[in-house]
Order: sequence, then C-alpha cells, then structure tokens
Amino acid sequence: MRDTIVLPRRKTRQIQVGKVSVGGDAPIAVQSMTNTLTTDIDATVAQIQRLAHAGADIVRVSVPDPESAAAMPEILAQTDVPIIADIHFSYKMALASLDAGVHGLRLNPGNIGGRDRVERVVKKALERGISIRIGVNAGSLEKELNEKYGEPCADAMVESALNHIHILEEMDFYDIKVSLKASNIPMTVAAYRKLADKVDYPLHLGITESGSRFGGTVKSSIGLGLLLADGIGDTIRVSLAAEPEEEIKVGFEILKSLGLRHRGVNLIACPSCARQKFNVIDTVSELEQRLAHIQENIDVAVIGCVVNGPGEAREVNVGITGGYPVHMMYRDGEKSEKIKTGSMIDKLVEDVERRAAIIREQAEKN
Repeated sequence: MRDTIVLPRRKTRQIQVGKVSVGGDAPIAVQSMTNTLTTDIDATVAQIQRLAHAGADIVRVSVPDPESAAAMPEILAQTDVPIIADIHFSYKMALASLDAGVHGLRLNPGNIGGRDRVERVVKKALERGISIRIGVNAGSLEKELNEKYGEPCADAMVESALNHIHILEEMDFYDIKVSLKASNIPMTVAAYRKLADKVDYPLHLGITESGSRFGGTVKSSIGLGLLLADGIGDTIRVSLAAEPEEEIKVGFEILKSLGLRHRGVNLIACPSCARQKFNVIDTVSELEQRLAHIQENIDVAVIGCVVNGPGEAREVNVGITGGYPVHMMYRDGEKSEKIKTGSMIDKLVEDVERRAAIIREQAEKN
C-alpha cells in the first residue's frame, strides 16, 4: 500500500444536489460559479456547458433580481449539470428559484427576513427535496458578531454557521451543507476544523477571493489541501480571478494530488535541468493542451533524462525518458520503443487517446 498523509474521510450525513450526492461516502464534488449576467441566457448556458465539459459536478448561478429569476427556467432547460441558485437577502428570489426548478440553494436563513419568510422558503425546499447551503463568509459576518469578537475570526464564523443551522433545524430541515470561507488561510482552516467537530453536516470548502490564477491556485491548494488531508470536505470550489473553467481544472488537480479523485491525465514531469535530452517544458505544455479533452484516468510521465526517468516511467501507464540520440518510451512499466524527438509528442498523444478509448468502451460494456 502506498504511503498516505490523508486521514479517513470525516463521517457526515449525505444530501442531494440534483443527481449529485454530497457527503457520506460520495466522491468529493468539484464546483464553480458562473460570472456571466444571469439575464444573458445564451452566455450563461454556454458557460455552464463549458464548465460541465471541464468536469464540474455542480454549478452555482447568481439570482440577484427578478429578471435573473425569470431567466432560470430556460437556463435549467438547456443544461444537465445540477444548478445551485445563489441568494442574498431576498426570500422572494429563493422562492422564485425553487419554482424554476433549481437543484439547490445557497443562502443564509438569518439574512432573508423574519421567521415567516424563512419558513416559506424551507417549506418549499422540503416539498421539492432541495438542499440548502449555508454560506458563511468572513467579509459579511453579522454586525453583532463583529462587535462581539472585535474582528472576523474563526470563532465568529463558526458561531454564525451554528446560528443559521439552528434556524433550519428548528423547522425540521436537515438537508444542509455549510461553508466557512475567508481569504485568510489560517482563519478558514481553523473555522472548518472547529465546525467539523460540532456538526455532522457535509462541508463545502473554499478559500474565498483567493486571487489570480497563479496566486489563487497556490492559496487554495494550501488551504484546501490542509483540510482535505484532515479528512474534512465534501465539495470544493477554487475561487480564482480567472475563467471558471480554470477553477474546475485546479480543483481536480488538488484532489488528484491527494488521491481523492481521478479525472483526466495525470502528468508527471521533471522540472528540467542540464541533463535533459529534449525540451521538457515545451513538451509538457503542448501535451497539456492536446490531452485536455481526455477525461479518463491515465498517468503519463515526461522525464528529460535517464537518472529518474526509468523509475518514474515504470510506475505509470505511459512514459518517456530522454536519451541520446533517441528517447525511450515505456508502456505499462515496460520499455516499449525508441522514439525520436520529432515524433515523441504525437506518439504519446496517440497512446493516451487509444487507452482512453479502451477505458470508455469497457465502461460502456459494464
């Protein structure tokens, strides 16, 4: 058995977001959020479809006004991935979204009005079997909590979450998942760890407003990685100032790196050095582009020399190690053939596509 730093998954109740199970023994779901105007139905549908193609299990869509709510039925009719309506303050938008047929709500029950309004939303969600995500954010904590704690902190976030949970539980509503997001990694990690010890609801992980594609990827990888390695987390979103499809890619890479999900090609590549016998950086960059459409789990090693190359290549489905004047290709751990630089990438792509087709064919038979 391979060594692992990942603790057993935290035991939670399981809820549904459309066809996707969240929590329990379900795979950790990867989600993102549209950044189009919801009223622009064509643009929103196109983006949701791109996200689904990238592997998104769930997509969240803002419903800030009646015009956006009116667009939801058509958006739902043209998409297959489960859609969560993102609601802030307006119980009417929550009700309209439920009427439209959304698969989940993201709201804070304490922020949508008095008890009668919350009860109307909860009653309709119960009738339709729709789950609710309580979304606590350090930047929008309740005024009384900021006054109590003096500033946003993990304890304030946890107290906010428990207050919102209590509102729903009083109404016999338990199809809940919770998020506690901040841009500060230590605060976020501490908050999730504290809440994980207090409730058995599934948790949605994220480092909010984490930054650019590069910086946000680093921050999210650290924050989410710490929690996932603790066995905490049932669905994740990587929040980037980038196209939403990039969030999905990074999310799956985080999960793949910890052995928690497997989707697409897992590229193992050396950082390159003076020993390399071909341009590793350019080769990996082109392979990433040409293999981006592969959804099947296939391990590929690209190593520029024979120092570490053979060892890495023997552990993957297909690999290449740099030599002179030709390179060695490995298939399923065994030396396969010698390849010249000019045909190397085409050979690797051809092999991966062939393997992916076999995997798909076998899956269809089963």
